[in-house]
Amino acid sequence: MSVDVKYRTEATAMGGRDGWSKLDSGMLSIAMASPKELGGSGKGHNPEELFALGYSACFLGAMKVAAANEKLGTVPDNTSVTANVGIGPRGDGGFGIAVKLTVSMPGVDRAVVEKIIERGHFVCPYSNATKGNIAVETVLV
Repeated sequence: MSVDVKYRTEATAMGGRDGWSKLDSGMLSIAMASPKELGGSGKGHNPEELFALGYSACFLGAMKVAAANEKLGTVPDNTSVTANVGIGPRGDGGFGIAVKLTVSMPGVDRAVVEKIIERGHFVCPYSNATKGNIAVETVLV
């Protein structure tokens, strides 16, 4: 599948989970540390946190695009998406992640929100990248 790339960004990491990562633009630089649950110090950020930040923001944006494209109304400003990202060993070796997206869209009919969520997954590049690769559960509250 080809992608007509409209934007690129670049980041560099040194030291892996126990080092630092920075955007080449210089706009963000963070200390990285494995979480205590994985034997690290927990005194820094980890890739799962960054994935949660990115997926939650991207999915909310995708829901806005989907709602507009499908003429499903406007996504209210008080809408939130919380991404819970877990990591652990896979049965066949290595590690894997699992994601739970919790969507809150107060004041909008549940059936409409469910359609916006469904179409949001179609639009969202994170959802497209993870489809068939990791478990993504979506919960509407």
